Amino acid sequence: MTTYHFVGIKGTGMSALAQILNDSGEHVQGSDIDKYFFTQAALEAQNIEVMPFSAANIQEGLTVIAGNAFKDDHEEIVKAKELGLPYYRYHEFLGEWLKQYTSIAVTGAHGKTSTTGLLSHVLNENYPTSYLIGDGTGRGNENSQYFVFEACEYRRHFLEYYPDYAIMTNIDFDHPDYFTSIEDVFQAFQQMAKQVKKGIIACGDDEHLQHIQANVPVLYYGLADTNDFQAQNITEDENGTTFDVFVRNTYYATFTIPQFGTHTVLNALSVVAICHYEEMTIEQISKLSSFSGVKRRFTEKNWKKQVLVDDYAHHPIEITATIDSARKKYPGREVVAIFQPHTYTRTKTFLKEFAESLKLADAVYLCDIFGSAREDSGKLTIENLQELIPQAQILDVAETDHLSEHEEGIMLFMGAGDIQKFQNAYEEIS
Repeated sequence: MTTYHFVGIKGTGMSALAQILNDSGEHVQGSDIDKYFFTQAALEAQNIEVMPFSAANIQEGLTVIAGNAFKDDHEEIVKAKELGLPYYRYHEFLGEWLKQYTSIAVTGAHGKTSTTGLLSHVLNENYPTSYLIGDGTGRGNENSQYFVFEACEYRRHFLEYYPDYAIMTNIDFDHPDYFTSIEDVFQAFQQMAKQVKKGIIACGDDEHLQHIQANVPVLYYGLADTNDFQAQNITEDENGTTFDVFVRNTYYATFTIPQFGTHTVLNALSVVAICHYEEMTIEQISKLSSFSGVKRRFTEKNWKKQVLVDDYAHHPIEITATIDSARKKYPGREVVAIFQPHTYTRTKTFLKEFAESLKLADAVYLCDIFGSAREDSGKLTIENLQELIPQAQILDVAETDHLSEHEEGIMLFMGAGDIQKFQNAYEEIS
């Protein structure tokens, strides 16, 4: 039996995939940098060995799976090829693995992780289910009927997948270091749609998805009455959000989710649609109400009189959605945005849009731009964004005490880099 070695095992997708293989009875190990990542707690809980990067880690008998952040000249990848070991990139291996199951890909510019988590929860409450969520959570089950996984469009990686079903949440311009335009993004999703084998659940409120062509049925969901599945009568209280679902303009059922914001209703509606398509009962689908959320998506912590929220939002639309959730869950409370831009290209491309979305908060703090593994520097500075937001202040990790001035604030720590260090620093001194 081979041992699967993960190069960059602390990555969110990589960590989740390692957990799935481990749950499925495979031998798993991996390597990464020494820095602590929130994903490694799950690896440690499963006793999956994580080593520092070294060519010496690569031995005969391994199957090597490399994270997409690492180039071909990485020492472990070079060694694996020298030894002629079975070798895959993350998305290549996942494309092979999912063929064992009824596979459901969840894709879109925004909402992938939360929707994958919600669908995984509902299915797992009713059937043996394997799932891979983009927050680093993975579960394997040898008796799984379904395999739910997050399918990322970056560099068209999702074209390695030929799923039975796909949920498409939206199409938007992101990853400007790769995609050239919204038309380029659309073409990637269009190609993905052609690879789906049984059916597509698409958000009909998204103008781009309205034009998707496929070789399988496309069911639309959304708030507009032109959709096959429509949410109406949306109400919120301290327990969450309740809404009625109409199927082709006929009342179907009422559901409650413990989340807030229009985007969370749309996520839930997509899950209702695919579960209905798979002939699940209303009672089974109602397991929506016990979903506790995914990591780094409006993850809350009560801190004195404040609420500290850790959120992955790193695109203007996601920031707007996170602020909307805070407003609806905590009406009347001050909403404070603490934002760390992720990549120079994204910050430059959406500079004005970032400013407009952040202005929706009552107070704004900006952290230095976080350069990703594929981009280390840029001429842009955080001051360029600050100039467009009159009330914004620059926040240094050594001087987070200013945040205590917002005595009963809802403190939104947002970003895809290491924004958590600002929250941790604040907790240590306050």
